[in-house]
Amino acid sequence: MFNLSQATMLLLNIFLIIAVGYLLGRITIKQVSLGSAAIFLVALLVGHLGSALPESMFALEMPKLLQNLGLVFFVTSVGYIAGPNFFRNLKMNAKSYVLLGVVIIVSSALTCFAIVKLTGMDSGLAAGLLSGALTSTPGFAAAKAAAGAAGEAMVSVGYGIAYPFGVIGVVLFVQLMPRLLRADMDKERALISIKEEKPHAETLNKKRFVCEEFGLMPLALTIVLGILLGAVTIPLPGGSSFALGNTGGPLIVALIMGHFGHIGVMDMSVSNKTLKVLRELGLILFLLGAGIEGGKDFMRIIQEEGAMLFVYGALMTTVPMVIGFVVAKYVLKLCLFNSLGSITGGMTSTPALGSLISIAGTEDVAAAYAATYPIALVFVILATQLLVLFA
Repeated sequence: MFNLSQATMLLLNIFLIIAVGYLLGRITIKQVSLGSAAIFLVALLVGHLGSALPESMFALEMPKLLQNLGLVFFVTSVGYIAGPNFFRNLKMNAKSYVLLGVVIIVSSALTCFAIVKLTGMDSGLAAGLLSGALTSTPGFAAAKAAAGAAGEAMVSVGYGIAYPFGVIGVVLFVQLMPRLLRADMDKERALISIKEEKPHAETLNKKRFVCEEFGLMPLALTIVLGILLGAVTIPLPGGSSFALGNTGGPLIVALIMGHFGHIGVMDMSVSNKTLKVLRELGLILFLLGAGIEGGKDFMRIIQEEGAMLFVYGALMTTVPMVIGFVVAKYVLKLCLFNSLGSITGGMTSTPALGSLISIAGTEDVAAAYAATYPIALVFVILATQLLVLFA
């Protein structure tokens, strides 16, 4: 008979969810699969079972640190991978990325505002739905701050309802669009590929101090600097504030480090193998934490507030994706992978980027995500606050 401690049970469940999630993610229907995002669904189910059966093996308390660690690993790896091409790509398409970030968030916010006016929905609940539909933790935090103690619960309810489709919806969108458009994947990869010649790379590296072969020290230092940058807080009207947080801060610093590759004589490059492993590990840890926490209250929220709230959240996810894609591909004339990369950034969707990298077969799509993400981050925070205050 097994005698497992609580900590051992947590480890057992974590790796069981990962294993089952990956197997489920391999199921392909008409060349569309969930990939690693299936881990989120399994974690959601486990979170629900743990809440419904408090004495079962699924009754877990997922450390928030694990989810945050995963998010930091993922965005830092993405920043490093995108860094070499990011600034050149941004220079070529800066206006497009800014416009897309604004269009996506504003269209989602207007959808939310219309729903509020048509249904009479509580503004705090609506702001929670919006932040969940865009899978934006900073937007969620900003909405809670604007709602105050009296409205926090409603914001949390909305976030919990809209978040699952916010994750799965964007993942499916980036997989379906190339298929629906019958895209030539080799041609699209060639269109997004941006290679910049750097003379004597090898010669320069010999003159720099390399701490260890995998690049874990530079990665750790980048994360430290990123967390510090993310903690810088800018006051906003109404008593609220804006900060890049543990997503935006590490992403921006990693982009800079990935581009320049060194600080003085210290080599700041990270092994490509290390980056790919940490990107995937970070993604699954983030999905694990988000799924288990979201699953605890998911069915209760649906029963209490009604299934139509799920539909409203799905609309706030779907409308901006469609509008953003049409603007990106047919108005701004971006190539398919740049368009989809911009959508993942504009929707602030970490899991969708992971899925897009997998189906595109190139990390170059991360540059479009990284260019659009900061714009979207700022506007989703402002949008959720304005909804609470004025809707």
